[in-house]
Amino acid sequence: MNEAAIIIFGIKSALAGLLEWLKALGPIGLFGVSLIDSAGIPLPGGPDLVMIWLSANNPSLMPLYALSATAGSAIGCTLLYLIARRAGIAALKRVSPIKRHRIENLLGRYDLVAVMVPAVLPPPFPFKPFVLCAGVFKLKTARFITAVFVGRAVRFLIEGWLAIEFGEDAGGIIRQHGWKVLVAVALIAAVTFTIKVFRARSRSSSRMPVDQAPVDQEPVGPAQ
Repeated sequence: MNEAAIIIFGIKSALAGLLEWLKALGPIGLFGVSLIDSAGIPLPGGPDLVMIWLSANNPSLMPLYALSATAGSAIGCTLLYLIARRAGIAALKRVSPIKRHRIENLLGRYDLVAVMVPAVLPPPFPFKPFVLCAGVFKLKTARFITAVFVGRAVRFLIEGWLAIEFGEDAGGIIRQHGWKVLVAVALIAAVTFTIKVFRARSRSSSRMPVDQAPVDQEPVGPAQ
């Protein structure tokens, strides 16, 4: 084993040890994992597997885990965004011109949605180029943070729900089917929410009185 391989192996071992230590800290550790991973230092398995493991073992705390992971990821992505915003086009030197142009067009056409949707998708979907491009092409900071927070919240809540339903096997389900699982669950949740809102509005409308005489209306008759 050459010197470079030894160094790489040592770094991977150190990161794996850091991940295990953080995982033992529960929601605080998950916050740290998400922040570090989103800031550009990938940890083995990342926050997704930690989110699934914690939720499977403590289902009642799943919303807290999702909030911790979302907050950490939003802060980490924002740090990377601010660095790219300051560095300018130099931050995209590892992003191919074709991909850069495509993401720039998406940001121009769809604004924060162009960040929110990729934020939902699990690895191996490359989200980092979207974060860098959002900084370089100066998507408004508040809109960027909103997009990342909402997208990540959807992703981690779905992962938590899958962990409660399928245990630690949820990680394998996501690895095998990836974005299809998350999109399907998100669509089901959206449809369920829409139906509930529609029913609530229908019930509210049915309680309103329908026969109300007009107020202060003069009778219409022949002119005197």
